[in-house]
Amino acid sequence: MFSTMEYPGVSRWATLVRAEYQEMPGLNLTRKQMERLWGFDSATCDALIAALTDAQVLRRTRDGSYVAFQSAH
Repeated sequence: MFSTMEYPGVSRWATLVRAEYQEMPGLNLTRKQMERLWGFDSATCDALIAALTDAQVLRRTRDGSYVAFQSAH
């Protein structure tokens, strides 16, 4: 588990990523795609994904990509 205290930029990035997923319904990205799209390093991306999945903003699909949690219906 990653702490947002260890990665202080995660809170700011989480706001951006949450907004992107809200603005683009159906957005479906793998971890590697997130790294490329937003320029994250591996550790920051892991911390961000952990924070957003814990907060039920994102969920991981069977194929390993991430979608907005409300897309689970």
